[in-house]
Amino acid sequence: ATARRRFILADTPGHVQYTRNMVTGASTADLAVILVDARNGVIEQTRRHAAVAALLRVPHIVLAVNKMDLVGYEEKEFDRIVEDFAGHAAELDLPGFTPVPVSALCGDNVVERSAHMDWYAGPALLDLLETVPVGAESAGAPARFPVQYVIRHDGVRHYAGQLVSGSLRVGDRVTAHPSGETSEITGIDVLGTTARAAYAPQSLTLRLAGQRDIARGDMITAGPDAPELTRDVRAAVCHLADRPLRIGDRVLVKHTTRTVKALVKDLAGATELTANDLGRIALRTAEPLALDDYARVRRTGAFLLVDPADGATLTAGMADLS
Repeated sequence: ATARRRFILADTPGHVQYTRNMVTGASTADLAVILVDARNGVIEQTRRHAAVAALLRVPHIVLAVNKMDLVGYEEKEFDRIVEDFAGHAAELDLPGFTPVPVSALCGDNVVERSAHMDWYAGPALLDLLETVPVGAESAGAPARFPVQYVIRHDGVRHYAGQLVSGSLRVGDRVTAHPSGETSEITGIDVLGTTARAAYAPQSLTLRLAGQRDIARGDMITAGPDAPELTRDVRAAVCHLADRPLRIGDRVLVKHTTRTVKALVKDLAGATELTANDLGRIALRTAEPLALDDYARVRRTGAFLLVDPADGATLTAGMADLS
C-alpha cells in the first residue's frame, strides 16, 4: 500500500510449466507488468506472458524493460525492444501497452524518475501504478448480478450477492435468468444501508416487486443488453489440473454462482488437454447458462470446469460467443 492506492500483487513465473499460475493471476488483474531483460529483449517467455494477458483481457499492460544499467541506459536499446514487442502486441490484439525503462538494481524509474535516462519523458513505474484508471471496465459494462443467497425477512425476499458489472438503481426493470421473469427494483441495501443505486463491484441485497421464483445461481440483469442463454458453450481454456481433459468427459461447469453438469464435446483438434495447455473447447451443458462474451464482460464470460467426483478444479474457460 502507498498513500494513494492499495495493491494486491500476483508474482507469476513465465516458464511454460507455470502457465496455469499466469492464467490464475491474470484472470482478476487490472494491470499486468511484463518484465523484459534489456540485454535479451523479447524472448519466448515475454511472448507467452503477452499471449496470456491478451487471452485473459487484462485491461492495462506495462512493458517494464529492466536492467537498463547493463546496456548503458541507451535509448536505442529501449526503442528496439519496444518496437519488437509492439509487433507481437498487434498480432495478439492487445489493447495497448505502456513501456517504461527501469533498473531495479539501481532504482531508476522505479519509484522516482531516473537522472540516467533524461530521454524518457514518461512516469516512473510506481507513479504509473498509482494513477492508472481501474474499475471503469466493469462499471461501464451491462448490469450483471449473480444471486448468491436469498434472505427471507418479514415475508420479503432479499437477493444477496455481488454486482459484478454495471450499475443498478431503484426503479430499474430487471430480468432474472434463466427463467426470464421480469420485475422492478423496489429497494437496494449496501452494507446494511439503504441506497438509491449500486455500482460494480459492490456487494448488496436487492428487493423486487412481487414474489419472484429466484434462487442461488440465477442472474439478474437490467436493460436490453441481456446475456446469451445457451447450453452450447464455446471457449478458450487453460487446463489447470494434472489429470488430462478428454472429449467425452463429464464435468461440472461453475459459472458465477451457478453450477451445472456438462459434457466435453470437442477440443478443437486435440485429443486431450494436459496441465498448462491452452486450447479451445466445446461443451454441452445440462441446463442453460447466462453467458457473456469474455472479451466484453470478464466476470460473466469466465467459468471453471470441476471434476464431479472429487470437486477438483480442472480447467479455466473464457467464453467466445462470436
